[in-house]
Order: sequence, then C-alpha cells, then structure tokens
Amino acid sequence: MKIVFAGTPEFAVLPLKALIQKGFDVVAVITQADKPVGRKARLTPSPVALCAEEAGIPVYKFERIRNCVQEVRSLGADVMVTCAYGQILTQQILDIFPMGVWNAHASLLPEFRGASPIQSAILAGKRHTGVTIMKTELAMDSGDMLLVKKCEILEGETYGELSQRLSAIAADAVCEAVSLIEKGDTATILQDDSAASYCKKITKADAVVDFNLSAEDVANKINAMSPNPAAYCNFKGSSVNLLRALPCTYGGNNAVCGEVVSVTKNGVIVKCGESYVNVTELQFAGGKRLKAADVCNGRKIAAGDRFD
Repeated sequence: MKIVFAGTPEFAVLPLKALIQKGFDVVAVITQADKPVGRKARLTPSPVALCAEEAGIPVYKFERIRNCVQEVRSLGADVMVTCAYGQILTQQILDIFPMGVWNAHASLLPEFRGASPIQSAILAGKRHTGVTIMKTELAMDSGDMLLVKKCEILEGETYGELSQRLSAIAADAVCEAVSLIEKGDTATILQDDSAASYCKKITKADAVVDFNLSAEDVANKINAMSPNPAAYCNFKGSSVNLLRALPCTYGGNNAVCGEVVSVTKNGVIVKCGESYVNVTELQFAGGKRLKAADVCNGRKIAAGDRFD
C-alpha cells in the first residue's frame, strides 16, 4: 500500500517518523511551502520537509494543493494520511486515493473541530483530550472516526508540553490506523454533529491576560498560550509574557485585580476576579524565560506591583 503523507509543523514529525520506522511505504510527502523565519526572514523548510528529506522521501511543496490535482495523482498512492497539513483539500484531491484520505486530529472529535484544538482544550479547562483518526470529507473535521486515543491533561501543563505528548500519541494512532486500512478493516463511527464545537486559529490578539477573570480562566489562558503566541500583559509600561501558572489560594488580602500580593521562589501570586493565580514562569520584554526563583532573587517584581 503506497502512502502519501501530508503535514507541516513539528507536531506532524513523529507521526511521519513512525510510519517510516514501521516500514510503511511512504512514497511522497506533501507540506507547506518554505516560510521566512527569524529576524532575517530566511526561507526555511517546514519540520516535516526536513524529516522527509533526511529519510530520502520526495517532498512536494504546493502553494495551493487544489491547483495541483494532476501532480498529486501522478504520485500513484493508494492512501493519503494528513496531520496538521494546513491546507483545505478539495473533492478532486480526495477522489485521487482509492483507499481514502485519513486525518489525525488532536482532539476528541466532535469537540474542537478546527485550527487550534490543543490550545482550545486547555483554554476550556478540559481534563482530557486526545487524537482522533477520521476519514476526511469536505466539511471541516466532520468525517467518520476510525479510532480515538484519549489522554489526561496534566495540572499546569502548557500547550507546548501537551503538543509533544499528543504528537507521540498521534504517531501510534497513525500507524495503527494505516495497519487497519491496509487490512481493509475500516469500520468507522459517525460523529455526533449536535455535540460539535469549533475553534479558530489563535493569534497574539487572543493572548491578552485579563485578571478580572477567575484564577482558573487566567491560568488556563497562560498555559494555553505557552510557549506561543505567549500570554501577556503590561507591567510598569512594558509588556511581559506569562508562561506558566496555576490557580492558588491566598488569605488576608484586599488587593485589586492584577495586583501582586506575594513574590517567592515558588511563584508570583496575583489577585484575580475570583481567587488568585500563581505565575511560576515569565519573560520580560527582550529577556529570557525566567522561573519564579529567578524573578524573586532578581527582585524584578515586588508585592504591591500590578499587572495591567
């Protein structure tokens, strides 16, 4: 069975590597075009492109895959596996593959269909998430489900950390799914559209911290945006990124929302609309990522200061 793998970011690298290491016949990789990276805006291949090139697999970087039907057909593959590819597939593309197009989506579908399922699960305070392998159809993330892998979201876990764990889970799920497809064992389960929720692409504008919200909501936002785009607020006229937090209790203080009530090696405790949040990692403008102990030792923040 000949496989085309379509993916772009670091999240999709482990699934591709797993297919290669398990001996599946990946005949081509499709990924997004090279993007400018860094201050010098150097054109840089995607993580998936680099992985494929290292493995000696042909790489195709279509600006718009919908305009490249003949090129995709010429690959002669039986099935396409997608994982965070980043382009919408047309019916013409779907019809090329006799054994179907199957997508690894980082949520427990039908929850969090769309572009930011991992961040959205943390933002919503979910305690569990996972990876769903579904058959791709034209409607977004609505296809029938082949298998689901569930995992717990750990307390204080950031988007970056959860992404790494889910990438490894996706690698196992993709290999299991391909084995089932190869055997023709593709019994699927319909998604419950009435239970569907949707999530949009996260931008820096979504990362502003509002300390008038509950401590749980503030902590969820901070963790969901870490390491990127990074939750932020103003501090003494400059922007500061907040990179890890947990709700906490703190007694005997009449602070206003956003006010720092305590700074120790265990965290910077800030008043929220309901209760307090303990920020344990942050980054000042132009500086490096700091743990609470570094902030405390450097006396960069003191009780009575305020985050806006």
